[in-house]
Amino acid sequence: MTAHATRHATQDHATHDHATHDHDRTGKTVDTEAESAPPAADGERMRRWRMVLGADSAESTGCTLTGQDVAMDGALNALYGGGGGKKPGGRGGGGRSAGLGASAPSVARWLGDIRTYFPSSVVQVMQRDAIDRLGLSALLLEPEMLEAVEADVHLVGTLLSLNKAMPETTKETARAVVRKVVDDLEKRLESRTRATLTGALDRSARISRPRHRDIDWDRTIRANLKNYLTIPGTDGGPDTGTVVPERLIGYGRASQSVKKDVILCIDQSGSMAASVVYASVFGAVLASMRTLDTRLVVFDTAVVDLTDQLDDPVDVLFGTQLGGGTDINRALAYCQSKITRPADTVVVLISDLYEGGIRDEMLKRVAAMKASGVQFVTLLALSDEGAPAYDHEHAAALGALGAPAFACTPDLFPDIMAAAIEKRPLPIPDKETGS
Repeated sequence: MTAHATRHATQDHATHDHATHDHDRTGKTVDTEAESAPPAADGERMRRWRMVLGADSAESTGCTLTGQDVAMDGALNALYGGGGGKKPGGRGGGGRSAGLGASAPSVARWLGDIRTYFPSSVVQVMQRDAIDRLGLSALLLEPEMLEAVEADVHLVGTLLSLNKAMPETTKETARAVVRKVVDDLEKRLESRTRATLTGALDRSARISRPRHRDIDWDRTIRANLKNYLTIPGTDGGPDTGTVVPERLIGYGRASQSVKKDVILCIDQSGSMAASVVYASVFGAVLASMRTLDTRLVVFDTAVVDLTDQLDDPVDVLFGTQLGGGTDINRALAYCQSKITRPADTVVVLISDLYEGGIRDEMLKRVAAMKASGVQFVTLLALSDEGAPAYDHEHAAALGALGAPAFACTPDLFPDIMAAAIEKRPLPIPDKETGS
């Protein structure tokens, strides 16, 4: 993305400039329709274009910034502006000498400025761009930097990738940052996940002599269609029909015994950082449900079983090592060795499917698991960002085996798991599932 486009996107996030009447970054209401706009609105529009395009546009827009706009423009210019043209993607040649360089004090001031002038969603975008464009990852190893940033899933992914290089003086602060994000995610995801999966587990435990309130009428009617009777109409009226339910099918009631085994198998390559964070939180939620026996496995070219740390997803995350190669076949071989009840097991593979191991063996393992009764789910990503770059050939091969590969948002994940538990078709959000 060019500096103009990135800065424009950030400005757009900040002003929410999508409707006829909107608010700019200072909170002032703005009329965005070109037709019938009064002169004051024209001036406001030029001001906003000046903020989008940067200092180089001052002459063409005829707009001079004042007050808080100057500080906001400085924060944007430090990231997206010229600064001598040495920053990746920078425009160069700008009138203002801006930039963050590698100075911890200047970065700390900049982080404080953007938190003052922009909403948190925009702050997170700008932080991410600063890490990507200006190479500021190393500064996150300093505790004072971590205390100044706006914590989100992407920042956690960056911290995990730096875990091995992180000095002991920084690790406590880093854990506090990760803890905050994890706690926020658990509050958001736990309630619906529990409710959705508890219902699915109840429905998956069918009983043949249910009480009236426990009858699954849809399955009962389907099972008794052969007992359909036609009843002649009275007084010349039309015939009617009815199904005689010789066999009732009901929902089972929840019990404390384990009903399903769940294995989360997570690719911890660098591109899967957000998925690792979300999967670890979901793994902790699933592990807290007594009717599920949950196992969490992470892999690159090695396989690590983190099940014994599922009571604390922060421990799980710091037990991962983002980056490195990928051996999906080896990871699935380990998961396959842990399956004792195939018909009651759900395996969820979360990976971009770039296999560094033996491709044919990987596919054979998936086919063998499905043939034994395992419900196999392939997620290209578990995040809000859609599917990353992934191996289309492997995705198509898995789809041919009945394990279509698709990206899944955290909000959809409980429904995916519920469908797998009940052995229903998965609610795939995009029909173009990796083929």
